[in-house]
Amino acid sequence: MKSPIKNKINLVFIPVRDIEKAKDWYSKMLGIEDGEVMFEHLFVAKMDGAGMILDTMPMWRDENGEIAALNVPVIQFGTDDIHASYQFMKDNDVELVTEIEHDHFFVFKDPDGNKLMVCQD
Repeated sequence: MKSPIKNKINLVFIPVRDIEKAKDWYSKMLGIEDGEVMFEHLFVAKMDGAGMILDTMPMWRDENGEIAALNVPVIQFGTDDIHASYQFMKDNDVELVTEIEHDHFFVFKDPDGNKLMVCQD
């Protein structure tokens, strides 16, 4: 039987602590101009390509009420200019985990400690 599951990523979830702060930060860093806060814990961002949802993930928190951050860069954002992107992040006091590697990508942390990547297309 052929799999009924499509080989397509519809969207990614990013765990965050405060939906409004995360929405504002991601909107500034990624130039997001549209999206919707839903159910008081999700921000559905209007994106090109696969969608992105920022989520406080109330049902996935541990016994102390904490949610684990993404400790490896499993999400990659694209850019046409890796050097301008790196400088933009630096100018906005974003925590940079790596320098530009192989003249192609770098890793940064969002305010919730999630490690994310920017890669030149």
